[in-house]
Amino acid sequence: MNSKELYIAAVNGQPHDRVPVTPLFMAWAAHHVGRTYRDYYLDGDVLVEAHLAMARDFGIDQVGVISDPWTESNAYGMEFDYPPEGVGIPRGYLLGTRDDLRKLRPLDFDGCARTRQRIESIAKFAAAVGQTHSVLGWVEGPIAEYGDLRGVEPAMLDLMDEPDMFTTAAETITENALQFARRQIAAGADTVGVGDAAASLVGPELYRRYVLPWEKKLIAGIHHAGAMVKLHICGNITDIIADVATTGADIIDLDWMVPVAAARQAVGPDVCLCGNFDPVAVLMQGTPETIADAARQCIADSGDRFILQPGCEVPPGTPDANVKAFCPCQGCLIEANLRR
Repeated sequence: MNSKELYIAAVNGQPHDRVPVTPLFMAWAAHHVGRTYRDYYLDGDVLVEAHLAMARDFGIDQVGVISDPWTESNAYGMEFDYPPEGVGIPRGYLLGTRDDLRKLRPLDFDGCARTRQRIESIAKFAAAVGQTHSVLGWVEGPIAEYGDLRGVEPAMLDLMDEPDMFTTAAETITENALQFARRQIAAGADTVGVGDAAASLVGPELYRRYVLPWEKKLIAGIHHAGAMVKLHICGNITDIIADVATTGADIIDLDWMVPVAAARQAVGPDVCLCGNFDPVAVLMQGTPETIADAARQCIADSGDRFILQPGCEVPPGTPDANVKAFCPCQGCLIEANLRR
């Protein structure tokens, strides 16, 4: 089986001969090809070069356009200062007051360089490796994008004090995310990642009442457009993992705080889990041997529908040997454990 075949089989619970491996590479990939993180997220050609190098040098099974939080926010009109090695710094937020909700509008994906770049990068991936590797698109989830446009702290307060403000915004945000996902699917993405990091901050009751319905709507729309969905919520989602499983997402990423065995028990056998050893304490600061041990434990606890990766982004400064320890390439220490 090639990488794409085994990835699809793992997600769908079909026989496959190896656990897929899909680390989230961003700044680390940029540095691997001698470029800055800013180069990576502002230049689609650098992003494509970096991810193709990851597939070539580390044997990973998926390439994709995950880059930074601000692509869609830029399309809404927010402006940023971009340091060489860090995410952009907003010059101001779009939604300062309730009156600013009128600024939300359908997005022009071709008219914004950053959204256009993401679509073009997907097309380049599809042309280069789309037959052999999964191609991952990416959109921000409803509460994550609301937090990007409003500021995270005001967004959290809104859910408690003015939830209708979020609900009003979420209607446009979700529709724009769906249209952006459709453009990426048309360009060649077989899976769309939905990054809804702020969902881990709101608490179970508010998540179920306000966030979950919009995630379900977005995910159903992506499915209708013909792609699978990978839901990525950074942070500890142990208290909501059973609810997250009802979103309809094909793949649920687990950050390192969420025990894989507990997550599997909560979601049942029919959801593909993805994760989840600690990207800092284990991956960056550990040794190849301790990383291999952590990866083996994830695989042992996971059940059949499982994809291996660190709990979140591979941090800059992680030694090459540490990445190779769990990837299907020369230097892998868990080859026997990856085999099904």
